[in-house]
Amino acid sequence: MTTKSDALPEMQYRFLGRTGLKVSVISLGSWLTYGGHVGNDTALECLKVAYDAGVNFFDTAEVYSGGQSEIVLGEAIKKFGWKQNDIVISTKIYWGQANSANPSKPLNNTGLSRKHIIEGMNLSLQRLNLPYVDIVYAHRPDRDTPMEETVRAFNYLLDQGKAFYWGTSEWSASEIAEAWRHADRLGLVGPVVEQPQYNLLVRERVEKEYRWLYDAHGLGLTIWSPLKGGVLTGKYNDSEEPPAGSRMAESKDKFVQGWKKTVGDEAWKKQLEQTRALKSIAEELGVTTAQLALAWVLKNPNISSMITGASRPEQVRENLKALEVVELLTDEVIERIEAAVGSKPAVEVRRF
Repeated sequence: MTTKSDALPEMQYRFLGRTGLKVSVISLGSWLTYGGHVGNDTALECLKVAYDAGVNFFDTAEVYSGGQSEIVLGEAIKKFGWKQNDIVISTKIYWGQANSANPSKPLNNTGLSRKHIIEGMNLSLQRLNLPYVDIVYAHRPDRDTPMEETVRAFNYLLDQGKAFYWGTSEWSASEIAEAWRHADRLGLVGPVVEQPQYNLLVRERVEKEYRWLYDAHGLGLTIWSPLKGGVLTGKYNDSEEPPAGSRMAESKDKFVQGWKKTVGDEAWKKQLEQTRALKSIAEELGVTTAQLALAWVLKNPNISSMITGASRPEQVRENLKALEVVELLTDEVIERIEAAVGSKPAVEVRRF
């Protein structure tokens, strides 16, 4: 088998947790790319390649490139004439500094107050040039706002038809459960999906902390950073510094800048060792290290969709070929991956 062919595998779809919404198992996100690091023409081409290959789920957020990512996604929908009923669009609310006339003092333009959730959603819809989104996430927990206020505000968006589902991103299991307790008590809808980081190097939350939420609340997952910011592609294996032109080298994003500071420390060196250990397994299967890591994520049945990023159309195509690799990951291959990486949490996770 080879992944060198220009032909792309048929897209697969899963339900978003315990909802009736079907999302492509591979989705395309816009963090650090569209509206910022990547030019608009290239961004539009990436989005078109993904859509033509069967990707129906596109993720963005109010904070990505100060709202420009939402604008680019909206432009793609209009330019290519996509019907909104054929696609799934999500955005996230929390960091709305760019909405403010004074971004250095955003006050009510951040957090999860009723004011910001509703106003932030309205501004996101304006940038997207859409009447609604399918999913809106609380981009982070807001521990200064009462949970009941947040739950009520997201349900208001649902009742107004501005979103069909709401979820969370990087919330703790206890916070998700608390939101559901308030929702149940009030006869409202709780968060049906969580968007955590998940990859071969970051596993504890998805495989251990959240494990009881899948059955208890039907929680779906739309995970981000399946390649650990590019580490699991192997491109950093032989570099002491991030390669020129890479997002880590050039991005001004605060998260990326903080991550860049870890380059060369003991945790970074360990991650590179773990990635190098995957290379021989990938070569035996005739795939790239990145495709092996992506396919491993897709083996987890609790993952509704895996959000990928791409700054070039070729990256979109290469990521999509991970669908072909999933069937190669037999129990024996999975055991070899686990032995090579050594990152498995103590709690078992059921896999296909």
